[in-house]
Amino acid sequence: MALQHIPPIQCLLTFEAVARLRNASRAADELCVTPSAISHRIRQLESHLGVKLFGRNDFTLTADGVAYLANVRAGLAAFGQMPSRRAERGATRLRVAVTPTFCRQLVMPKLELFRNAYPDVELIMQVSIPLLDVTAEKADLVVRFGAGGYTDLEHRLILSEAVTPACSPSYLNEFGPYAGFASDAELAEARLIRSPLEPWSTWFTHCGLARPEPQVGSQFNDLGLVYDAAASGFGVALVRLGLGAAWFDSGRLVRLSPQVVASPMRHYICWQPGALERWECAAFVDWLTQAVG
Repeated sequence: MALQHIPPIQCLLTFEAVARLRNASRAADELCVTPSAISHRIRQLESHLGVKLFGRNDFTLTADGVAYLANVRAGLAAFGQMPSRRAERGATRLRVAVTPTFCRQLVMPKLELFRNAYPDVELIMQVSIPLLDVTAEKADLVVRFGAGGYTDLEHRLILSEAVTPACSPSYLNEFGPYAGFASDAELAEARLIRSPLEPWSTWFTHCGLARPEPQVGSQFNDLGLVYDAAASGFGVALVRLGLGAAWFDSGRLVRLSPQVVASPMRHYICWQPGALERWECAAFVDWLTQAVG
């Protein structure tokens, strides 16, 4: 089988391990990756070669797979000495648009795991604006934050969170204490930080209060800014337990109630129909779902 370019070495190692072990989970354990990564690497290799290597779910090799396996096993030890052809064929580029606070707090701390699993993917990340669903450039995958119901793109729910009221220790010291921050009297006296990304009506309904959405007070259109404003003493904010974990853990924010309520606003990964036929898109969607779920 003649090849114009040498496939990624991690794909060859994965192919050899799966062909030998005939089990994706055992191959994943041997290579210290997830079973999902095994599947994506095989798809990547088959896409690179233009042939099917396995014919059935029991990992039976096709005729092409048998022939290629012999070549792979004979050549693996020598590949370290062969010149790289990556520059000639170009890297596999993946463009992902991500909402800013979600990216900084939940994606970036774990992104090295994706890079280690898929070193041949050249990841290009850009900011998407929550609710408006606006991106600076066209992206292969888009993380959206909102109430869902998207009809223009296929999508998968990746993160649903609960919220609770919180403020800075200095604000609590000046205006507290609060008895659960659930009474109309406590809410009426508090400075509520507003954001279209996290409406206060969620908390009001949970407390059984028929209060309208506040129309005065500081307002921010990024959740990270909301949490920073609350930490700076601007008032009380509704804070997501996961996304706001860094503010809670550092003591910059303190909870005003032991209760939580599910937020109607969620994070979704979205794509154009057919995009997941590309192995790198499917790999990132699966990785992100596991990383933040």
